[in-house]
Amino acid sequence: MSTSNNLFSIFRVQGQTPVYMVGLGHGAIHWVGMVVYVLLPYIRQDLGLSFVEAGTLVAIFHISSTVANIGSGLTVDITGRRVLFQVISVAVGGVSLIIFGLTANYLILAAMIALIGIANNFWHPAAIAFLSTQYPNNRGYVLSIHALGANVGDALAPLAVGTLLGWITWQQVAVVNALPVFVVSLLLLLIVLPKDSLARDKTKRTMGFREYVSGLGGMVKDKAVMGLSLMAAFRTAAQVGLFTFLPLYFVDVLKASPVVMGTGMMAMQVAGVIAAPIAGAASDRIGQRPIVIMGTTGTTIIIAALTFIDNELMYITCIAVLGLCLYAIRPVVHSWLMHMVPDHLGGSATSLMFGIQSALAASMPIIGGIIADTYGLTSVFYFIAATMLISNLIVLILPKTSPTRVAPAE
Repeated sequence: MSTSNNLFSIFRVQGQTPVYMVGLGHGAIHWVGMVVYVLLPYIRQDLGLSFVEAGTLVAIFHISSTVANIGSGLTVDITGRRVLFQVISVAVGGVSLIIFGLTANYLILAAMIALIGIANNFWHPAAIAFLSTQYPNNRGYVLSIHALGANVGDALAPLAVGTLLGWITWQQVAVVNALPVFVVSLLLLLIVLPKDSLARDKTKRTMGFREYVSGLGGMVKDKAVMGLSLMAAFRTAAQVGLFTFLPLYFVDVLKASPVVMGTGMMAMQVAGVIAAPIAGAASDRIGQRPIVIMGTTGTTIIIAALTFIDNELMYITCIAVLGLCLYAIRPVVHSWLMHMVPDHLGGSATSLMFGIQSALAASMPIIGGIIADTYGLTSVFYFIAATMLISNLIVLILPKTSPTRVAPAE
């Protein structure tokens, strides 16, 4: 069989309904977050906020996610209720977005964003660990479908928000966009939860608090795990910077309409929809390291190039290419992590990585806001490019690993 056939045979994994349903749930989680990002320029204008105050709202998302991280991995791994936490996370995100749309009070908006951050944090350890243990021989592929779901949510939300803003207020847009989230939560409850319960009944795998602490301590001492987590943290910080300041740049600098702004943000995500499954499947064959190196290098170069473009069409085209590089990295990093740790600590490892990511990402909107208020929005993108460059340098010194990890002995 040819190499090409070997690669594309990965897409014929059996029993994929849970994979795509969990991907849909991931899309709902990201839909909620992206609605907030895209509404941010209009919230800033309506409430008369500075760039720092607007950036602080995004920082609160990541600060709350960091705090929630303290217990999310522990809770997921000890209880084993991986799908139940996915259902709850999606539902909490929907409720928070509705309340977000019913107020114009800055403190209440901040509180709802904090809840959305907590829901986001609980989703990832539960979902990534569930998929990794259910499909151990195709981790790169199934986690790329998980990432693809996020890209779809991130892509559709800006277009939906941009279109609706031409007809209704930003508060009403938030409420309307919360409704599909509850449908997804119900689907997870009815379709995926029974499969998770059956799997837990078969394995009977439980873990006590002492075992959890021992496993977590081992991961913290593991230079490869911590190095990968730090690399992912700088990549995520750059992504958060893009999510925060690209909409503001469209509205404040390019003077683009809501539809054009939404289209630009969607273009980046649509490119991710294409890149994620290809990169994930390829990593199952050739390893994670080369994919991540190519993705981080391309992302760094393109972010820097954005500062030289002032034409709307060219800017959107450049953002689309950026999405190809940026989102090829995400599922491969998660797959790489799952190959480094035992299956029963998958949730904890994910929680550790996402905790480091959230802690670093929380500073990006505030620092970027200070730079924007002082030197202008264009200068923020130099800082984002520098952040991505650090991620690029870290991945170059990470150890080479095989695309297939041997499972630890029971």
